[in-house]
Amino acid sequence: MASIKVGVVTARWNNEITEKLEEGAISYLESCEGVEIFAALVPGAVELPLACQAFLDAGCDGVIALGAVIRGETSHYDYVCNSVTDGVTRLMLDYKKPIGFGVLTTENEEQALARAGGEHGNKGAEAAQVVMEMIGLTQEIPAALKTAKMMTAPAAKSAAKASAKKAAKPAAKKPAPKAKKTAKKAKK
Repeated sequence: MASIKVGVVTARWNNEITEKLEEGAISYLESCEGVEIFAALVPGAVELPLACQAFLDAGCDGVIALGAVIRGETSHYDYVCNSVTDGVTRLMLDYKKPIGFGVLTTENEEQALARAGGEHGNKGAEAAQVVMEMIGLTQEIPAALKTAKMMTAPAAKSAAKASAKKAAKPAAKKPAPKAKKTAKKAKK
């Protein structure tokens, strides 16, 4: 079985939270058979898309982006969240490869911790699960379509042959319909 290469990119900002996300993601990936894991740290969430792109350029089948953006007193939070979301989405569509979005966007640290192995689970592990599922799905869809095409091709060929055979047979001659008498006999 060919190995699946998965990159894990973790933002160091809010590392008390992001380290737990990374542990969850790597733990999940290690439980999967045939997965090679590559990891990198970046300063903050805004840098996640660039590192994800580097992993995709290097041949990874998928990447997991992990970070924690906690709302502060300014609009900086909104810019960071939009930047990361837009960057990751663009990469997935451009590369046609999955990126698990394990970037927490919370109002406070308590909410982030609850999602980094707390009462709301570990969003890092969930992002890893999503990447593995999407890698499988993106490989299955083309294979399924190819199989369907191969299965319908013989049926189409048979139908074409039958149609060609029918066209090649000379049409059976039918007697010409009798002309109807249109003239009425004149009454005497």
